[in-house]
Amino acid sequence: MRVIPAVDVLDHQVVQLVGGVPGSQQIVMPDPVAVAGMWIGKGAEYLHLVDLDGAFGKENNFPVFKRIIKEFGVPVEIGGGIRSSEAVRELISAGADRVIVGTKAVRDPDWLADLADEFPGRMVLSMDTKGGRIAVKGWQESAELTVGEMFARIKGMPLAAVLNTNVDVEGRRKGIDERQARDFIRSCPHKVIASGGVTSREDAEILSECGAEGAGVGLAMYTEVIRPWEWDTPWRARRPVRQFSDLSPSRSRQAIDSS
Repeated sequence: MRVIPAVDVLDHQVVQLVGGVPGSQQIVMPDPVAVAGMWIGKGAEYLHLVDLDGAFGKENNFPVFKRIIKEFGVPVEIGGGIRSSEAVRELISAGADRVIVGTKAVRDPDWLADLADEFPGRMVLSMDTKGGRIAVKGWQESAELTVGEMFARIKGMPLAAVLNTNVDVEGRRKGIDERQARDFIRSCPHKVIASGGVTSREDAEILSECGAEGAGVGLAMYTEVIRPWEWDTPWRARRPVRQFSDLSPSRSRQAIDSS
């Protein structure tokens, strides 16, 4: 499972918010292009670009995202406030590997289906959750559809993945909610990119074991609580395989006998 650095842009600066609440910035960095370059310089193979200005109904950050794509050539996924087919086409044409849609897609699944058919394998549905409900409009409102109902609507669509940010643990540096992550990944009919609360290699390995395709990480990497570029498998997490030496003698014999 790949670990993906998040570059969240608000007021044209890179920020990390607690639970998506404006004004709760834990990190503020003035140059999004330089921040993207920092992660790429550390070996990141993929970037998660989030337009918080767009999510909050302000002027979008498409120009800076296009600069990142042009200057570095690393695949990126872009989301945040994307609520028109024209915006999706603009980003795909600019070189985005994937485009993430949330609020409009949740409220109008037929629109999402049309986009998925137009760009098979390029669309990511953002199904962020807060208190067990789908959170929309920059995590400020709850959707009418339940998580299960949305899963039923998207089954069979040619999506690239579903992004699930657990808002309840996002930016709090207290770890993931393993039960929530496991339940969501198991129930989702598509590959899942998990986000929210990843603060250790163990968190990432648990998500890998659960079957996540990727993990978006923000605050914990900006504060270097987690340093995936230094792992023996840089920017990749996998659940360690138990070796016979890790088992008691009796359990080792059982493992050999059953092989």
